Amino acid sequence: QVQLVESGGGLVQAGGSLRLSCLASRNGFSINAMGWYRQAPGKQRELVARITNEGHTNYVESVKGRFTISGDSAKNTVTLQMNSLKPEDTAVYYCYAVPLRGGLLWGQGTQVTVSS
Repeated sequence: QVQLVESGGGLVQAGGSLRLSCLASRNGFSINAMGWYRQAPGKQRELVARITNEGHTNYVESVKGRFTISGDSAKNTVTLQMNSLKPEDTAVYYCYAVPLRGGLLWGQGTQVTVSS
């Protein structure tokens, strides 16, 4: 069974940077897209950024210009570079992957806390 393994996250002051990484635990596994959702306390989970296997990217408006998503489709990895972090970016961030065969995979979540 394929699992998504996340790393990164933590506590940072406003204006700082963090880098999240996600790796699918098995190679030779075709993925259509990968990305990151986040969920803050009391709020719905929202899509932060995604990247397709063709390199097309999408971002939620609130992170445009501050976050950058990149991926390696051959290695089934995705990275989210987060700069100029704000307290409102505080949330649990979840990696996800859309396999070509269908379905949806989720990581376990990693906490990002931005202090003011």
